[in-house]
Amino acid sequence: MDEALKLKKATYHLWTFTISKMISSLGSNVLGFGISLYILAMTGSATSFAVNMICSIIPRTLLAPIAGMMADKYSKKPIILIAQACTVLTMGGLLTYSSIFGMSVTAIYITTAIYSITSTFIGITFSSSIASLVDGERLQKATSFNQASLSVAAIGGPALGGMMYGFVSIEVFLIIHMAAYATAFLLEATMDFKLYSKKEDKSEGDKESFLQNFKEGFRYLKTKRVVLIIIWAALWINFFFSALSVGGTYVLVQLLHVNSRHIGIIEASGAVGMLVASIYFATRKQVKYPLLFSKRSILLLAISLGLMTVPLWIDFPYIWIVIFYITIFISFSVFGVFTNTPIGVMMQTEVEEEYRGRAFGILETMAGAMMPLGTLLFGLLFDKFPAQWILLGSSSFLIIITLYMLRSSVLKEAYPELAKETKSFKLTEKIQQP
Repeated sequence: MDEALKLKKATYHLWTFTISKMISSLGSNVLGFGISLYILAMTGSATSFAVNMICSIIPRTLLAPIAGMMADKYSKKPIILIAQACTVLTMGGLLTYSSIFGMSVTAIYITTAIYSITSTFIGITFSSSIASLVDGERLQKATSFNQASLSVAAIGGPALGGMMYGFVSIEVFLIIHMAAYATAFLLEATMDFKLYSKKEDKSEGDKESFLQNFKEGFRYLKTKRVVLIIIWAALWINFFFSALSVGGTYVLVQLLHVNSRHIGIIEASGAVGMLVASIYFATRKQVKYPLLFSKRSILLLAISLGLMTVPLWIDFPYIWIVIFYITIFISFSVFGVFTNTPIGVMMQTEVEEEYRGRAFGILETMAGAMMPLGTLLFGLLFDKFPAQWILLGSSSFLIIITLYMLRSSVLKEAYPELAKETKSFKLTEKIQQP
């Protein structure tokens, strides 16, 4: 294919991918929020709400490696289209069931679990496809657009979900979702997932079992020390930031008695910060040293987590408490995007195409598995110990782990040219000294 035509197609992919991802992400947020409200209205039980969350988390965590293996072994486009079609059929199945038998909590649980499975296959396959959809110069832009779609979904999802819950029946709610996912299906059907692919089809690879593929993926990752470090860093970040997901609401509601309306504003400000940071990355040139950039961002994230305790030590006027936490939540989001976007680009460039799906699958499983564990552990800790010490401890541990895992020797191994630049800079300094 002519290079100019490929670039034109890549531009089309960039926008089609963003729109499709936004529809899916927004749909997921609207569905999650709306269905939760329907469950609470039907049962009035927090346990039923928690079970629905488990139905969403467990399939994603368990099936992510399988989704990654399939993305590596088979053509990516059919996987995405089949999964998206299954999503539409699942919504249609729940709609048909509710029309005939009436809505039931069990039917919602089953729908949530199936949706979690299909979205896992779509998400991981798409993540492993970005480098094949767009040219290398626009990898960072594509990754930042992906982050932007997630932030728009985070802002608009709860608002749309709450509005639809208040104004439409669950049948209309499901019909709207079916239409949205069908639109995403049609957009994805027009994409060429092999546009920048360098992978050659190997007939003998088809004869390998899933277990062999899985082992091969792990063997490959063992040879990629920097990628393994990224995966372990993601694991620890997710674990210690469970302290924020549990402690954030606890501190605001129980300790500082912030009004629920203002809590909504504080949490929404985080999504706005995420959107602004994503737009920044979409408009700037590609980061030269992604791992170094992410290291600094993780350290700033950890410091922000520690700063969250300031109003617990010092008495602030109420309005300053709200403003302070709006600023902190914006910083969480900005530094989160500053961490994730360069690492996402690095995963696309450092991992060979035939292993990319498994790498993203393992990353999602390890990071996802730590969230429930961290949530449970920090939930217990916040009941037993002062919140400020837990948050400061989490911040300190995250700083120590980051400084160790992303130490200078690791960065120089990832970027040999960085060591040369450092030596050159030091030499220039000595020459300039009087």
